[in-house]
Amino acid sequence: MFPKGGMKGLMKQAQQMQKKMKDMEDELQNTRIKGSASGNLVEVEANGKKEILSIKIDPLILEEEVDMIEDLILASIKQTYKNVDSEVGDKMKAITGGMNIPGML
Repeated sequence: MFPKGGMKGLMKQAQQMQKKMKDMEDELQNTRIKGSASGNLVEVEANGKKEILSIKIDPLILEEEVDMIEDLILASIKQTYKNVDSEVGDKMKAITGGMNIPGML
C-alpha cells in the first residue's frame, strides 16, 4: 500500500518536497523576469512572485496618445506574468517530476 520504506519513507519524501518548494519560493523571490510590448517600447520586469520591479518606457512613445501608452504598459505586464507562469511551471515540473499536484503554487 505504501511505497518502499512504508509510512516513514512517505513522510520523508513529503518533507524533502516541502524543502524543495521552500527553496524554490526563495529562488523565485530573487528571479527577475521581463516582458515587453511593441518591440520593447515598454518593458516590465517582475520577480517570480509577480511583484512588478520596474517599468521602462522608450521616450519615443511619449509622443503617442495616453490610451496607447496605457495599452502597451498593460500588454507588457500581461506578457511578463505569462513569462513568470512559464518559469514557475518549469521549476514545479523539476520538483514534482511532472506530476500536477493541486494547491502547489
